[in-house]
Amino acid sequence: MVGVGDLVLAAPAILLALLLTLVLSHFLPLLLNPKAPRGSFGWPLVGETLRFLTPHASNTLGSFLEDHCSRYGRVFKSHLFCTPTVVSCDQELNHFILQNEERLFQCSYPRPIHGILGKSSMLVVLGEDHKRLRNLALALVTSTKLKPSYLGDIEKIALHIVGSWHGKGGNITFCEEARKFAFSVIVKQVLALSPEEPVTAMILEDFLTFMKGLISFPLRIPGTPYAKAVQARERISSTVKGIIEERRKADCCKKDDFLNVLLSTDELSDEEKVSFVLDSLLGGYETTSLMISMVVYFLGQSAQDLDLVKREHQGIRSTKAKEECLSSEDYKKMEYTQHVINEALRCGNIVKFVHRKALKDVRYKEYLIPSGWKVLPVFSAVHLNPSLHGNAQQFQPCRWEGPSQGTSKKFTPFGGGTRLCPGSELAKVEAAFFLHHLVLNFRWKIDGDDIPMAYPYVEFPRGLPIEIEPICSES
Repeated sequence: MVGVGDLVLAAPAILLALLLTLVLSHFLPLLLNPKAPRGSFGWPLVGETLRFLTPHASNTLGSFLEDHCSRYGRVFKSHLFCTPTVVSCDQELNHFILQNEERLFQCSYPRPIHGILGKSSMLVVLGEDHKRLRNLALALVTSTKLKPSYLGDIEKIALHIVGSWHGKGGNITFCEEARKFAFSVIVKQVLALSPEEPVTAMILEDFLTFMKGLISFPLRIPGTPYAKAVQARERISSTVKGIIEERRKADCCKKDDFLNVLLSTDELSDEEKVSFVLDSLLGGYETTSLMISMVVYFLGQSAQDLDLVKREHQGIRSTKAKEECLSSEDYKKMEYTQHVINEALRCGNIVKFVHRKALKDVRYKEYLIPSGWKVLPVFSAVHLNPSLHGNAQQFQPCRWEGPSQGTSKKFTPFGGGTRLCPGSELAKVEAAFFLHHLVLNFRWKIDGDDIPMAYPYVEFPRGLPIEIEPICSES
């Protein structure tokens, strides 16, 4: 029988064996894959993840990428998120990765993301399941984006938000206002709920908890942001299921929203329908509000571009009656506004990188990407590459003038390939309509030195405080 004393004596040997196993498992991929790109693996267990995730201004690469690109080139190996990784800052390789989804590469987000988004989320499902969900999303977006009722809802909510500022004493936290706008639009679009309804406030409260956990350390212990987020997702799911049941009981009362379309299809299970609603809320809330905040931030630093945007919207407004709503034709006239949105996306880098995994050994030019390794195409590195974008650190919307400038390989703010964000065009419509009423009703300037930071998720640490001044009348 083994005594306590024997265990004490054996403890150092056991610890040493565990340590050697840890070191060997960490560095073994280096030995087995000598033809992988140059790079470094950092320390066992943590690798270089902490350095990679070090916060930095989102319109810069950050010290980790700058250092590694200068030492190893624009494609290098590392050890990130507990796995061997190839990091690509090269536009051609990024494009190759995105265009070979499910053939050579596969979406591969860390397990904690699955736990919080749910197994049926479009962000994490693979193969035919993803194709089915994305085709439905594209059909919904196509039928919605220029629908008069949808455009009318956007404008009504934009006018409500902008109009509420007149009594706020000249200072607002813009990110909060942008989130109010984006959330009001998306819950109206997806669930036909107005901001005044009690259930909307309940969903928003849970959704804010959900968002905090999504960007937190994934520790599922009661009381942690991650655990609270998982619980918040369950409550939102329960609320959406309740709305679905009410709709089915009141079959005669059809509503003009995404949920009505979802209920009419037999292709999705109820769990997939609930998850689809949550994905829509997530994409329509966070991405859209942050994009609008980026536009306001960069325009607040460029009087010339702000004046050009204002002139464009004054020209559109001059052709309409005093309270006439904006139309799809008006949106098509907002050309410089689109240049501004594209440039804000390029400089702000809302999505810094995406997670992929090599399904087999992949040879691309001189690079070998070993099977099973994580692959991170870094979009921000392409957006800020001075050899692709002249004066890359400067906000210059005029660079987007010309045909097809916003759809090139060097510009991927919403991803690419079969996982290109299906709602990207809706976000641009909402941003353009909001900006229309903002520039015609208010002047603004940034209050302080708040800048967008990549954590790697992007946010303004102070919420983008701005000083606003009403314009007496629209021209």
